[in-house]
Amino acid sequence: MSQSFFTEKDFHFYLYFKVELGDEVVKETYLKLQYRDAGSLIQKYSEQPISETDDAPEKVKKLFLQLQEIPDWFDENSTNVGARFCMRTGANGLMILRDFTLMGGYDFAYISKPLIFTGALKKGAVKRLKDTLEFWVNVTRENALKPNSEAYQWIVRTRLMHSYARLKIKEKTENWDDENWGEPINHWDMIATYTGFSLVFMQGLKKLGILISEEEENGVFHLWKYIGYLLGIPVAFLPDNRQQAVEQFYWWTTLQDKGDEDSVQLAKALLNENLENTIYTHAFQRKILKNLHQSMNWFLLDEKINERLQIPKPAKAFLIFPKIVLKGNQISQKIYLRNATKYQKLVEMGDEQQRKVLVDYIKHTPKDFHY
Repeated sequence: MSQSFFTEKDFHFYLYFKVELGDEVVKETYLKLQYRDAGSLIQKYSEQPISETDDAPEKVKKLFLQLQEIPDWFDENSTNVGARFCMRTGANGLMILRDFTLMGGYDFAYISKPLIFTGALKKGAVKRLKDTLEFWVNVTRENALKPNSEAYQWIVRTRLMHSYARLKIKEKTENWDDENWGEPINHWDMIATYTGFSLVFMQGLKKLGILISEEEENGVFHLWKYIGYLLGIPVAFLPDNRQQAVEQFYWWTTLQDKGDEDSVQLAKALLNENLENTIYTHAFQRKILKNLHQSMNWFLLDEKINERLQIPKPAKAFLIFPKIVLKGNQISQKIYLRNATKYQKLVEMGDEQQRKVLVDYIKHTPKDFHY
């Protein structure tokens, strides 16, 4: 692949693409059958292999046969290196995903529009965070991405959820701005999103003092290249390395506008999630947590972004929190990055931290609606 692998024509096509196999599957299932029947059909072929002789709708069969086939470029070892890195980041990784990747992403006005038009803002940030966390934890574990595995099933559900939302937005929304926003949940925005899980994720971790080896960096890019491929993103446009990711992310930002009123509302909902979530019993605990996350926002994000998103600057007592985290990481890595045995211990501790947070979110998230 050449050093520069995007052209203006490519940008335009993936912003306005019209056909995605996941969309065709949704048309054959969720838009034709009862929701429960469609869900059972998808679950069946997510949990077990499909064959050419199975009596399944044509597009369903085509999708699952495609997903079952492991591409020649897939490197399981490199993927596991990336997964182990994601695991060893522990609570640091979750803070970066929330306070840097997600919150910072709201400053790009157009990519957030589907959240507004699908009513995700009304459903609440607790549910949205739980879903994102559950997806991320499942797909970033070592040896997780096997056909019919739990991670595989999460990827299938997410791909079809994107398609369902895309089709419903186009069906029900009269004032969708195609010219500026492109198709809802278009491939170009999806590429940027999953670059956020790799390039932006690692950049945020570096701000917290996390050391990243070249092998780990390449592993993270390969991990998300495969996840992106399974989600239906054209593989030729998924970055292999930092140079390609920086290039494509830069060009994508030229198609975006700065944060607007919708962005402010999404940022406010994310901050208020700390107050709404019942993981902590007492109101004062929730207020402290909100201030801690705001301190991370102000440490990780540019001042102008914080101002555009109207993120309040916390009291000085809380502004020291990111510096404490950074110092703790520097000390911890001197201990645990000495050899392979200690590294593995850090991976195990980080995995336990992330799973504990996920269990808390699953326990305290409303279960009264589906997409």
